[in-house]
Amino acid sequence: MAFNFGATAGAGANRGAFGGFGTTTTTAAPAFSFSAPTNTGTSGLFGATQNKGFGFGTSFGTGTGTGLGSGLGTGLGFGGFGTQQQQQTTLGGGLFNQPAQTPAQSNQLINTASALSAPTLLGDERDAILAKWNQLQAFWGTGKGYFNNNIAPVEFTQENPFCRFKAVGYSLMPSNKDEDGLVVLVFNRKEADIRSQQQQLVESLHKILGGNQTLTVNVEGVKTMPDDQTEVIIYVVERSPNGTSRRVPATTLYAHFEQANIKSSLQQLGVSLAMARTELSPAQVKQLLQNPPAGVDPIIWEQAKVDNPDPDKLIPVPMVGFKELLRRLKVQDQMTKQHQTRLDIISEDISELQKNQTTTMAKIAQYKRKLMALSHRTLQVLIKQEIQRKSGYAIQADEEQLRVQLDTIQCELNAPTQFKGRLNELMSQIRMQNHFGAVRAEERYYIDADLLREIKQHLKQQQEGLSHLISIIKDDLEDIKLIEHGLNESIPIRGGVFS
Repeated sequence: MAFNFGATAGAGANRGAFGGFGTTTTTAAPAFSFSAPTNTGTSGLFGATQNKGFGFGTSFGTGTGTGLGSGLGTGLGFGGFGTQQQQQTTLGGGLFNQPAQTPAQSNQLINTASALSAPTLLGDERDAILAKWNQLQAFWGTGKGYFNNNIAPVEFTQENPFCRFKAVGYSLMPSNKDEDGLVVLVFNRKEADIRSQQQQLVESLHKILGGNQTLTVNVEGVKTMPDDQTEVIIYVVERSPNGTSRRVPATTLYAHFEQANIKSSLQQLGVSLAMARTELSPAQVKQLLQNPPAGVDPIIWEQAKVDNPDPDKLIPVPMVGFKELLRRLKVQDQMTKQHQTRLDIISEDISELQKNQTTTMAKIAQYKRKLMALSHRTLQVLIKQEIQRKSGYAIQADEEQLRVQLDTIQCELNAPTQFKGRLNELMSQIRMQNHFGAVRAEERYYIDADLLREIKQHLKQQQEGLSHLISIIKDDLEDIKLIEHGLNESIPIRGGVFS
């Protein structure tokens, strides 16, 4: 969120974020029109003889204020630098046309120096005490400095160069084009009330614009602000008879809202501030940086420009007094809460995505098993088809080679130290799980039907192999017994012969 130096509510105060380059008095039209209004006078940034620089509460032009961002300067953004549809009349002075100091300004400096160093109000040693008191007031930025019986006292404000409660911060420069047509309206109402009555608000704004059917009011965004205020960003779309549409430029819409009768209607809706959200041109940014704000030491200002963490997006802004510091603190707290809320939403989305990922992975595993089962069934069909096709033919060389490879694989599968041992281990684990399942009925484990069928088939083959091996061993034992019996009978006969 960018911070502005908006003018306080009062006569001659521009309501733009940076003051809009002057306050323009326009002749109110009976209905809304995007043609350039007729200007009867221009003052402010290009037409003020009093140079306020970044002046606090002056919106870069004439007018009075109570401090940076006070009054209606709520720190919503830099806003628009005037309306492009209005003609600026240079009367001399202003931020971008700083003249030499006028006699009044010279007298003000002389009177300030006299009040701080050599007052002649009492004509004795008490003038030294008065000088120290005036210095204290100047450091604080408030009060009046009496120094001469015949001259009015000097008003000490926070803009004076001796005020100690000053700092320089950084604000985000808007990046919106004038063609985007974004205008900010600040309502003295809570965000919940604005959102609940958003449709009525759009209809009211449409009526304020004259109720023209070719115009459509759209809400770009709603954002809460400190002190129970709400920022609403709107833009207006104008449709032509040929079917095309365009956004009304932000400066044109802002100029219409600044008309006296329109402004009073907006105030009845609860609008405390209206500003055009448009970006600054490079020339404007350069000119702003070249001129230190009123009351800010040029050395501090130059150091602030050097320390700018992102010169392309941020611009240094002065902070004067505790009121401005408190305002920025509230804005920062508000933005921190919004960021935390957004992080909570992102965290919830991540958790939901993780759950969806787990479910998806389970489904993928299930589909893989189904694919394997279908592959086996397809392979069985192909085997039967191939057997029928090759029925009556002799075994070919490649088929014999394939049979040898299959026998080799079968031997590897049946090897005790290979897959057979692993299978036995799995069966042992299954038995243990079944045993625990009997003890704790709530824990149940299931085996896929196809996998169980394969295990049974493999165990059946193992059982048949063991049975065949046992029968062979038995036959061998019978043969050994027969051999032993034959040997026992032949030994006595041989003994009788040799005797």
